[in-house]
Amino acid sequence: MTSDPPVRRRTGTHHGDLRNALQQAALELVGERGPYGFTLAEACRRAGVSVAAPYKHFADRDALLASLAVRGYEEQRRRYRAALAGHGDPIAQLTAFAGAYVRFAAEERALFEITFLAGLDKGRHPGLATAGGSLTEDLLPVANRITGEPGSAFDLLVRVAAAAHGQALFLLQEMMPGPKNTLAWAEEQAVRTARELATAAVAGGSNQMWVR
Repeated sequence: MTSDPPVRRRTGTHHGDLRNALQQAALELVGERGPYGFTLAEACRRAGVSVAAPYKHFADRDALLASLAVRGYEEQRRRYRAALAGHGDPIAQLTAFAGAYVRFAAEERALFEITFLAGLDKGRHPGLATAGGSLTEDLLPVANRITGEPGSAFDLLVRVAAAAHGQALFLLQEMMPGPKNTLAWAEEQAVRTARELATAAVAGGSNQMWVR
């Protein structure tokens, strides 16, 4: 493995911003190498601090990544709430969520990869489950307005999220033919699939409690 290129040492780093400095260094490294391609010592060098410095805040590299994954969930929640707020119709809200999911992956690739591809153990980092659960709490009522039944609502939300996640991965891994390997195309596919799933849930449901 090649060594890091020379990095200007950041001066004035103190306990108040050390955590943020290490998080920013980790984001940069993930952007360059992916979530598995660096060590905590390399993050320290990138941040311009000693290799002993981070242990006041992070026990190991995974703890550092877990803190960023929580940030990723929080950024997703902010984006999803904004997407939902732009619509009153629940089908439109669910499709807006699907589009926002793909845009988050494209625009915040490092955070997306840390949140979903770093293999972090939620047992060791329970804050991840809490942060992820907050997203479900925001989105499940929308799906419930479509299906009118909590179990069916959860199933619908999972299918929509899975479709959006798949489109996000196709985009990031450049799995589609050139003209279709764009954010616009991936977002449209996610939105169209979400609309089809939501419309089918309304048509097939026996209790259509949602209102336009």
